[in-house]
Amino acid sequence: MGFLKLLVRNNKALMGLIIVGFFILTSALAPLITQYDSKKRTGRPHMAPDAEHVLGTTRMGRDVFAQTLYGGRLSLAVGFGAGIIVVAMAVAVGITAGYFGGLIDEILSSLMNIMLVIPQLPLLMVLAAFIGQASPMVIALIIGLTSWAWGARVVRSQTLAVREKEFVVAAQVLGEPSWRIIVIEILPNLISIIGASFIGSVIYAIMTQATLEFLGLGDPTAVTWGTQLYNMQNTSAINIGAWWEVFSPIVVIACVGAGLALLNFAVDEIANPQLRSHVGLKRWKQITAEKEAEALQEQQGKVQGAAS
Repeated sequence: MGFLKLLVRNNKALMGLIIVGFFILTSALAPLITQYDSKKRTGRPHMAPDAEHVLGTTRMGRDVFAQTLYGGRLSLAVGFGAGIIVVAMAVAVGITAGYFGGLIDEILSSLMNIMLVIPQLPLLMVLAAFIGQASPMVIALIIGLTSWAWGARVVRSQTLAVREKEFVVAAQVLGEPSWRIIVIEILPNLISIIGASFIGSVIYAIMTQATLEFLGLGDPTAVTWGTQLYNMQNTSAINIGAWWEVFSPIVVIACVGAGLALLNFAVDEIANPQLRSHVGLKRWKQITAEKEAEALQEQQGKVQGAAS
């Protein structure tokens, strides 16, 4: 609860929550915001933005604004779904390796190192190409199952430090079962690390999905921000001057990425004592400067009073 209070009070976190929450809300309420179906023809091909189609239409005459709203549903679902898978695997592997140590740690650490050595994007491209027109949910599963190693290494290193604390040693001496020590004593001390890993994984998943679908490795019938870019490329929207078809998905992906990045910076700022002390030092300097200014004004007032 203390971490959540600090997160809400952080300006970066608040701004990030507003940005990400806005796009989640607009995607969820897409049927109430737009009257058009994202998969049906609603106008002439490549109509410029006007009062009827605020973001214009595609080569197939589909409303770009409707596609952006409905596309956010799948794109955000892939991002958060993959993030959950990544964090679940990273926490399970990292805590197990860090707490039990010995042979278990050696085996799991070797598995982490193998996953870290393999370049992720080429691996994702090969898997997506092997599956053939992978659906958004399959892409989320592929990203989640291949992107957990870095987070697991961070969780393992933090678990190694926490397990040496007095409260963990005391619980072991009292004969507490391992699962209870992990869940009650160790896991709460890793919340900030897990939060940062989850947000970073969501950013990576959204960008990776858009990349794979832009390259034609996704399902072209699904409406996502990535397939919008894929269709834009196939219809040569840039060459014919249909900038609105390119503008919408790129800006939305950039805004969501920026919002999540702000959240990630805020979590890192709260979790890192050095960054917290840096912020506190700034505040201390500001308060000191204000007090010095007040003292100077009071001294000048006394001098003026004595002179009069």
